[in-house]
Amino acid sequence: MNYQVLARKWRPHNFTEVVGQEHVVKSLMNALQHDRLHHAYLFTGTRGVGKTTIARILAKAINCENLQDFNPCGECSVCHALDEGRFLDLIEVDAASRTKVEDTRDLLDNAQYAPNHGKYKVYLIDEVHMLSGHSFNALLKTLEEPPAHVKFLLATTDPHKIPVTVLSRCLQFNLKRLLPAQIATQMAFILQHEQLEFEEPALKLLARAADGSMRDGLSLLDQAIVFGNGKVTSDAVSNMLGTVAQQPVEDILTALAAGDASTMLDKINEIANLTPDFADVLQQMLQVFHRIALVQQIPSAIAQDFDAEMIATLAAKLLPEDVQLYYQIGLLGQKDLALAPDPRIGFEMVMLRMLTFRPAANRSNSIKPAPSQHAIPQAHAIQQKSVQPIAASEPVAAVSPIVPVAHHQSPDIRPVQTDRLQSTSNDWASIIAAMGITARTLELANNCALESIDDNTCTLILDPAYMRTTRSEEALKRALEAYQGKPLKLIFKANKPTVDTPAVQLVKQREDRQQAAVDAIASDENIQTLKEHFDARVMPGSIEPV
Repeated sequence: MNYQVLARKWRPHNFTEVVGQEHVVKSLMNALQHDRLHHAYLFTGTRGVGKTTIARILAKAINCENLQDFNPCGECSVCHALDEGRFLDLIEVDAASRTKVEDTRDLLDNAQYAPNHGKYKVYLIDEVHMLSGHSFNALLKTLEEPPAHVKFLLATTDPHKIPVTVLSRCLQFNLKRLLPAQIATQMAFILQHEQLEFEEPALKLLARAADGSMRDGLSLLDQAIVFGNGKVTSDAVSNMLGTVAQQPVEDILTALAAGDASTMLDKINEIANLTPDFADVLQQMLQVFHRIALVQQIPSAIAQDFDAEMIATLAAKLLPEDVQLYYQIGLLGQKDLALAPDPRIGFEMVMLRMLTFRPAANRSNSIKPAPSQHAIPQAHAIQQKSVQPIAASEPVAAVSPIVPVAHHQSPDIRPVQTDRLQSTSNDWASIIAAMGITARTLELANNCALESIDDNTCTLILDPAYMRTTRSEEALKRALEAYQGKPLKLIFKANKPTVDTPAVQLVKQREDRQQAAVDAIASDENIQTLKEHFDARVMPGSIEPV
């Protein structure tokens, strides 16, 4: 049996069959159309993206006896000879195995002779960066002024190792890494022609595992066909790759968005039974977080996404700042997996860390109280206690013992009666502390002064010089609605606040504490004794309040 692997069987034979390298193909076809062929081409890119394939197609095109729309015809004797590997005027050299200067000189000695059959003698040097320094020097002169019947096609995965003197004499084309969608589409095309059954989610897993290389993707597809006994299914591919499918990852992230630790740990337990590589699961999550962040900033990017429906759903459930936080926690948590007693423990701790450190304003979904009539006064006591001004040294996110009232809660638990909290800056600072907002939303709130707040409207006074954003306004509005437990209209008045805003209060508190610390040091008996007996002095700027 002479089985030919898919990567060789479905190797492109003309420019129209090349996948994902339109920028290179268009340039070469235009050069053929206008008869402006360079004498030396350099194709660069990662493994398996088509460097050698495009070089062979170009060698075929410049020697083809009957070009069809500037594509090799595939029917003439030159095309047949090239496809069968017996075209004498194409000299393929693997530079990794022929690095010596003697090999290069022997190769170039024959360049002066005319081609045997074609119009051009083509030297295709693969992995050209592996040549020695002396070999490059021997190649240099011929590369700069080759005979009219000679063309050089060079290919490399590492162009930085090629001397600039050689690079400057070549026309360089950088081949792109292929997108997973392009690889999956080509796999589906091949399987349809091979008349093999397949599942699209399985092709998505294989396309991601290919990491931008079509050849690697087709090699994995060959392996999946054998592993699945002629069928390419999601379960078989997941078992073969040692990864979990996208669905458990989506379920875990959905539970994370809802703040449901119990469901999240149940999902982790389910995938643990599959003996997965938890490092790979975390990598998948980081990729999802990246795509969510991209879609949240550029909504049109979802059109190019593999799992558009999943990404759109999660992007609607997660705030942009949460996504950035989760991504950073996951990124730093990768190294914890190797240090943890067990990879599963390390992974669970990373996920629990995401739940623990997410902004306090978003924790209402994870709190599921079942209050009785006796519990109501206690809940109100917690709320009344939580709306106290915070000290300047305490982080705002830390003051969040409030139990937010969601729309689905029992009607017995009513929101705080905010109509009593009006007109004073101290009350606004208390409301800010109770809402538990962070980042730019907190900065916007701190720079406002409260004019009035009732069941329907909240009016804030903001200095016209302060630059606010629509996103921070919407986030503040959502936080106020969660605080009130009902829809609320938020109005900003552009004016100079007549009372101190929370931001000004915080600055004054810091200054007061700093001055108190300086006074405490100045009046300390031990400090005074040191000054008197040892001529000591306190270094300016070295005093900080504790």
